[in-house]
Amino acid sequence: MIDTVNLTRKFGEVTAVDGLTLHVDDGEVFGFLGPNGAGKTTTVRMLCCLISKTGGEARVANYDVGNVADAPKIRRLIGLVPDNVGLYEDLSAYENLDYYGKLYRRTEAQRKESIEYFLKMLGLWEKRDAMTGTFSKGMKQKLAIARALIHDPEVLFMDEPTANLDPESSKTVRDFILELKKEKKTIFLNTHNLDEAQRICDRIGILNTKLMAVGTPEELERSVLGRKTVVRLRRVNDAILGAVKKLSLGSMTREDDRLTIDVVDPEEENPAIVRAIVEAGGDVESLSVLGSTLEDAYLKLVREGQ
Repeated sequence: MIDTVNLTRKFGEVTAVDGLTLHVDDGEVFGFLGPNGAGKTTTVRMLCCLISKTGGEARVANYDVGNVADAPKIRRLIGLVPDNVGLYEDLSAYENLDYYGKLYRRTEAQRKESIEYFLKMLGLWEKRDAMTGTFSKGMKQKLAIARALIHDPEVLFMDEPTANLDPESSKTVRDFILELKKEKKTIFLNTHNLDEAQRICDRIGILNTKLMAVGTPEELERSVLGRKTVVRLRRVNDAILGAVKKLSLGSMTREDDRLTIDVVDPEEENPAIVRAIVEAGGDVESLSVLGSTLEDAYLKLVREGQ
């Protein structure tokens, strides 16, 4: 659905995005993590045909970003929730959505159905006739999400959709994104919120001008330290050590009656470890899994890119 090859954007002597090569599948929720100034918003603006690219290639739904003839086609099939919502504050919530629905040439019936659906989903239906200028930041953000979806886009770009929102509003937005995920919408999500990315995204890219890594949250977590299974036993003897070594797992260390074993997939390997220990006459008192977190991976990769 989204493909870039060496996508680059410079502002004078400053390179904001440096040689980005990326693929996002149809129906995937892809998260972009990175510090301020990493190039996340610049990437989204290029893909939405709002600013030009300096070099490289990019395609959205097989349309060429940078091709003058393709730009209107891309804009018709995408929705954008920008970092600055930019609503018409002297219009009501309903009027804002109806106006944008008309721009996308939606019929009156389509507009009515979509406006009611999104405002109810986002908890704004009772405020449909209130002037947008009276809305809180959270309410405006939710209305901006509804606006981005009013024309039923194939791809939704979201730039920090929960930034500066209170916990309740943030949860409403996250839950709504999860509902869109069930509908197999392709979503490109810029966020600073690691927990949000882990809960919502199928894959995550970590950007610091250059793409530092990409993978599922679990793959990124394992990329730092891997996983270790720690088994505490009543006692450890040679028979138990031999039984565990026969499993051909990663390296194993012993400290008194505790074994620490390198594993790749704890859910698959831990049952075999426990079974081998018990069959060798061992008594397992506790078992735990140690591993790096998404935060560990993020911080390590961002520091490497500095």
